Amino acid sequence: MSFTAIIGGTGLTELKNLDITHKEMVNTPYGSPSGPLTFGKVAGNDVVFLARHGHRHTIPPHKVNYRANLWALKEAGVKRVIAVAAVGGITKSMWPERIVIPNQIIDYTWGRSQTFFEDDLSFVTHVDFTHPYNQELRQILLSSASELQLNPYDGGVYAATQGPRLESIAEVNKLERDGCDIVGMTGMPEAALARELDLKYVTCALVINWAAGKDGDNIISLQEMEKYLESGMAKIRAVLEAALPRVVDVV
Repeated sequence: MSFTAIIGGTGLTELKNLDITHKEMVNTPYGSPSGPLTFGKVAGNDVVFLARHGHRHTIPPHKVNYRANLWALKEAGVKRVIAVAAVGGITKSMWPERIVIPNQIIDYTWGRSQTFFEDDLSFVTHVDFTHPYNQELRQILLSSASELQLNPYDGGVYAATQGPRLESIAEVNKLERDGCDIVGMTGMPEAALARELDLKYVTCALVINWAAGKDGDNIISLQEMEKYLESGMAKIRAVLEAALPRVVDVV
C-alpha cells in the first residue's frame, strides 16, 4: 500500500478529521522519531500522520530528529509527504492567515544532521535539489485551496532559520534582501532528507504573523499568533481533505 504522510507542525499536533486505525512506534538507525506514526483515513484516503514537535508540542525546531522522522515514514510505506508549517510573513503578499505553497527554500540553520549520506559510504552521493518541492503536489494543493476560495499564494522562498527564538528586524531585513518571502524553523533539513529518500515532498505553509519589523515597531504577539493559528489551521485541514484524493496519483 502507498501512503501519503502529513507532517503536522505548530498548531497541527493532530488531525481532527482523521479516522484512526492504529498507531505504530518505529525504531530507526537514527534514533526515535518525534512520536508514533498514526495510521488512518481522511475522507476515505489512507494517511500517516506525524506530529513534528511531538503530540504535546514539546520538541523545539532545532531538536527535532528529522532523519528519524523521514526514515520512519519511508519504512512505513510512505511515498508522498505534505509538510504543514506555521511561518512568518516577510513580503507584502504574505499577510497573516494566508496559505502559501512555496517553490524554493534557503537554509540558514546550523548544527542539524543534514544528510543520510555521511558514514560508511562506498562512494560520495549527491542529490539534485534544484526544485526542493514536488511540482505535482504543489499544483494539487494550490488548486484545492483555490477551489475553496482561500486565495493561496503560488510560490515564494521559505527561509529556514535555527530558532527557537524569533528573528530580529535586522535579520528579517537580510532575509528579504536575500529574496525570502516567508520565514520558518523546520523547513530544513526536512525537505532535503525527503529528497535523499526519494519521497515526493511539498510544504503547505500558513502565515501566522508578520515577521519582525514588518508590522512597524510592534513586537510579535504570541496571542495574535495563536489566533491566526486556530483560524488558519481550520483552512489547512479543509485543503488537505480536498487534496488527498488527488495526491494518490503522484507516484
